[in-house]
Parts: sequence; C-alpha cells; structure tokens
Amino acid sequence: MNRRFRSFRWAPLVALAAVLSACGGPAPLPAPRPLVNFSGVRVNADPDRMEIVDEFVRRAMENIERDPSFWIITQPQDSIVLPWEGLDVNQAADTAVVLLQRGAVDALTPYQIYAHMHLMAARGEVAEWIPEAADTEGFELEQVILGRIAEVWLYGRAIYDAAPYAPLDELLWASQAGYLDAYIVTARSEEFPEARARLAASDGRRLEEYQAWFRETFETDPPGLRSGS
Repeated sequence: MNRRFRSFRWAPLVALAAVLSACGGPAPLPAPRPLVNFSGVRVNADPDRMEIVDEFVRRAMENIERDPSFWIITQPQDSIVLPWEGLDVNQAADTAVVLLQRGAVDALTPYQIYAHMHLMAARGEVAEWIPEAADTEGFELEQVILGRIAEVWLYGRAIYDAAPYAPLDELLWASQAGYLDAYIVTARSEEFPEARARLAASDGRRLEEYQAWFRETFETDPPGLRSGS
C-alpha cells in the first residue's frame, strides 16, 4: 500500500537546528566528520558547502511536509532500489512515487528529495530549488539533481551520522571523485545512450577508468554492469 512517510532519523536534529536558528540567530552546524569506506577511500565535506546544503534540505523537507498541492509517496520494497528505479512522476495528479528498500530509514530523505526535485521539474519549478537546473532536461537535468542528492547524503552522513547505505554511498563517492557523469551513463546506458556516446567520444578511456576506480573503491562492479542489473 502506498504510504507517505513523514519521519527520518536526522529530522529531529535538523528541526532542532531550525528552532535554535529562529530563536537565537544562526545556529552553527556540527563540524562535518570525514567519511571512510571499507576500502579506505576518504570523502571530506566542506563546512561552508554543508551550510548551503543544510538550508536546501530544510526547505525541501518543509515543502514536502507542508505543501498541500502535491504528494511525495514512498513505497517500501524488500530489495535494494536505486532512486530512479520505479520513480513515477504524475504531473497531472501532482504526485511522485519513489521506491525505497524497507528498513533503509536514513536513506528516506535523499530519496524523497530526489522525487520532489523531479516533480518540481515536471511543474517547471526546479530552478527555484536548484538554480543550476534551469533550462536543463534529460541527462543534464539528471546530472544536476543526482549531484545535489549526493551532497544531501554527504550532509546526512558527515553532519548527522546517517547510517551507511550502499546505493547512496556509491553515488556519493563517485560524485566526489568526479565520476558522476560516468556513474549515470553506466548505470542507465539505455536511458541516456547519447550522453554515453558523447562521453566515450570526448574521452575514450574515461568509462574504463571509472569502472576500474569503482571496482577498486567498492570491490564490485558499478551499477549497470552487475549481474541482473
């Protein structure tokens, strides 16, 4: 059954920060902690950038919770689902349905915001949330949105100690390493064949370098090249 989830583990901390900011001036974020995956590859968060992402997350979640003009619906699944898998944006009904693995509580916020941004894009309002998404579509729009989702996950993990979650960790590490474009066209080659062809034509070794980097970083094939993917 469709359900609109309303809670996520970092929500009380984000809400508390908002209250403190309203009552006594801007409340500084906790210092971001460095993240290290099981292969020892480190990711660091820039404190100034995390302040910007903090404002974005608060605005987006408040809009999701309080704006009666649309619904973001999360459907729990038994298996791992990548953010775009099963995403259903219905502009006419002002709804977006996103699938999420059951029990992946800390991943709820990025998945909901991903659906929210795509619904805002369908409504012609995405630039109000991500200015760099103005006048983009297709692969370029997806690259901007997923880049922001990677930052949201970095914020959740580095500031609020969100639990690791492989699909978002892979996106985050790839984005931070400069491989977001390769990540997308590898995971979604059938959806973005022209973007994949452009990337291969501009740098013939880039996709191979990304795949080698991914296997070294995560000890598995990247999304799009795994068995059954």
